Amino acid sequence: MDVTLDPQFAIATSGLVKNFGTFNAVDGIDLRVPRGSVFGFLGPNGSGKTTTIRTLLGLANISHGEVGLLGYRIPEQLGDALPKVGALVEGPAFYPYLSGRENLNRYDSADLLADPKTRRERVDAALARVGLTQAADKKVHAYSLGMKQRLGIANALLQPRELLVLDEPTNGLDPQGTREVRNLIRSLAAEGITIFVSSHLLAEIEQVCTHLAVMSRGKIVAQGSVEELSASQIKILRLVTPHADQAARVLASVGIEAVLDGNVVTAQLPLTDLLPEKIVELLVHAHVAVQSFAVQAPTLEDRFVSLTGEGFEVAQ
Repeated sequence: MDVTLDPQFAIATSGLVKNFGTFNAVDGIDLRVPRGSVFGFLGPNGSGKTTTIRTLLGLANISHGEVGLLGYRIPEQLGDALPKVGALVEGPAFYPYLSGRENLNRYDSADLLADPKTRRERVDAALARVGLTQAADKKVHAYSLGMKQRLGIANALLQPRELLVLDEPTNGLDPQGTREVRNLIRSLAAEGITIFVSSHLLAEIEQVCTHLAVMSRGKIVAQGSVEELSASQIKILRLVTPHADQAARVLASVGIEAVLDGNVVTAQLPLTDLLPEKIVELLVHAHVAVQSFAVQAPTLEDRFVSLTGEGFEVAQ
């Protein structure tokens, strides 16, 4: 079976390429988004995330490769797939001097599949879903950024959706707006909607997502569940001792290369059965005074920086 049409995936690509002249903005990626997941699409700005989303939604032509969206082939079956997909790409655009309700009415009336007889009920339900009932008749120019983002998501939810695609949904928001959107994502996920969230903010991905992919320079450099990508067999040893040189020699005797910074000794532990307590025993036996000893796994941020060679913003 063609993996891009596999029903277990809400989104699947095979060798997806999008080029601009000789430059590949998206360079042969194989994306796998399980149905029912909250999937984080993480990468520094300019890594190719938005271009990927545009090809998935038929907003940009595919240069090479295959794309499946909810089991439909894109772009051939785009008309079948898109009614089941809600999207907020590159920020919401609304008429500022119309109310939130009036804006949604206009968008809904432009949808050829929308039944005008049930428009009022659907608009009211979408506003309630994102917590904007009380602000429904307020002019949009008076909305906060967080409220505008929630209104954009309400627009994406005017019809029943199986997949929601959000491109940088918390970009530019203050902490309160960020919490509003984060809580909304959680509540929608609890309803069984697959949510695909693109972001350059590591903290947002960590807090709401079950699965993720890391994009760097047009390529996917890591992909899987958050637990899988957080886990690492590589551990970092950190030792504080007044006998740093002697400690380094002891570690070298068992194949561990240490880095010294004054009284602090750090090293990556090799993938062996050498237990931390055995290392402490060797140090003490060599008369190394151990003031502090810790073994830690690299953080998710450490892992991503090592994969992309770039840092991520971890807070707003």
